[in-house]
Amino acid sequence: MDVTVDVTVVGAGPVGLVLAAELALSGATVRVIERLAEPAEAMKAGSINVPTAEALDRRGLLSAAEEVQREFLGRVGSFARKADDRQSGGSHQPGGGRRAPESRFTGHFAGMVLDADLVDWSDADLAAHTAVAGARIVPQRELEELLSHHVARLGVPVRRGVEVTALEDTGDGVLVGTTAGPVRTRWLVGCDGGRSTVRRLAGIDFPGTDPELTGRLALVDIADPEKLANGWAWSTQGAYRYGPQPGRVVTVEFDDAHAGLPHARLRPRGGAPIEPVTLDEVQTSLRRVSGTDVTLTALRGNAARWTDNARQAAAYRSGRVLIAGDAAHVHSPFGGQGLNLGVGDAMNLGWKLGAVVAGWAPEGLLDTYDAERRPLGAWVLDWTRAQIGVLRGDAKSAALREVVADLLSTRDGTTYAVKKISGVDQRIDLPGDHPLIGGLVPDLWLRDGSRLVDHGHGGGFLLLDRTPDGAFVRLATAWTGRVSSVTDDHAGPTGVLVRPDGVVAWASDATDLAAVTGLESALHRWAGAPSSSREHIPVG
Repeated sequence: MDVTVDVTVVGAGPVGLVLAAELALSGATVRVIERLAEPAEAMKAGSINVPTAEALDRRGLLSAAEEVQREFLGRVGSFARKADDRQSGGSHQPGGGRRAPESRFTGHFAGMVLDADLVDWSDADLAAHTAVAGARIVPQRELEELLSHHVARLGVPVRRGVEVTALEDTGDGVLVGTTAGPVRTRWLVGCDGGRSTVRRLAGIDFPGTDPELTGRLALVDIADPEKLANGWAWSTQGAYRYGPQPGRVVTVEFDDAHAGLPHARLRPRGGAPIEPVTLDEVQTSLRRVSGTDVTLTALRGNAARWTDNARQAAAYRSGRVLIAGDAAHVHSPFGGQGLNLGVGDAMNLGWKLGAVVAGWAPEGLLDTYDAERRPLGAWVLDWTRAQIGVLRGDAKSAALREVVADLLSTRDGTTYAVKKISGVDQRIDLPGDHPLIGGLVPDLWLRDGSRLVDHGHGGGFLLLDRTPDGAFVRLATAWTGRVSSVTDDHAGPTGVLVRPDGVVAWASDATDLAAVTGLESALHRWAGAPSSSREHIPVG
């Protein structure tokens, strides 16, 4: 394995695979190494948010993700009908009872499921991001499979059963010791989970708050499912959820000392448990929190154990070593933010590191990775901590839960929470006063019925030009090879520049000199020096 490549990615989960794909699209030579011999079978995230779905969309993977959702909803719909039959004594009639979940996926806050009928779907942020509605319910296992095919098509090698044991930053590269021999690489990125070996060997601190709960997630066979409530339920012992797919159970316990599993022996979220989760462990936990004598007869696949350990790396980079995903931040899985946060890291870092490797961007561009992603990571940690405060079984938390439930029963409250969970209002502080700047590119439809993002599956910057004379496109020709331009005469902003990670770097409703100057500034800032010898192309 002692062959030098531009970037070595450690970890073949969704974050590592997305990062590897983005680097390959930028022209970098990439390899992925993963300590597990086979993909993990443990249950993890069950859905993705809008930014993650849109990341798949921008790379031509939307149809594949939509197919995953259709198959999943088919299974969930069958389970929901059976649950209705069970709870109504078998009186379910065709066309009646609970409907299968719709594409207007809302999520939950601390187990309080958000009512889609209360959401103001006309809200500007929500209405601007609807094209991926059919690709939100994509479980992590299926997402990893989809991304594995993606990186394979791009020719990225993935070496499994290889563990990092040492690393040395030599200033112009990194020498990595592995169980398969030494690896030489210009850059190293750790996407290797909450117990990141790369983060530890790079000497990056991981401050945060200690855990106070133990959660378990499993697919099981149940002898007497009628003893369980369908959905989330709370008790003084904790909380549990049955569903939404057949046999899926989640338990949360704040006082787990009698289980003989002190928190010190648990890996933070993102790593495999030191001790496998057994059927008896899940049943014992479920009986405690449900107050029933429910009987589990079989464990299907590997169950997961997790805590609310919440930490964020002191830095996302140390010299030629960077970290992303759970290696940079861990927290409880409530709200399903972890996977999505990590994919966002990978999208942000991928094009920037690729630009540095290619030589058209200075190394200082990498400083914007930490600056842009850290605030969102800190917000996610606090969002999950807030849910833990509501979930506790004590009287004060129960009272707080009632207050939050009241707020979430209002149109404004539900809409606020759905926007946060879905990620449609994520923004980066960038220069410019146009409302699109700093946000994710919306569903910009073109006259021919396509969307702007349909023209950027190969990565790179996207420029939309709706000026009568193509003024913006003429300017962008100085960045040929980095910027793909699309002309259109449909209504909307006259010009939009989208970074490879989907963030709007510049936008304008005008065609004057100020608009041209703003675009030129954004191109210099993000797309580097012009690729042609012309520093400025006269416009008009």
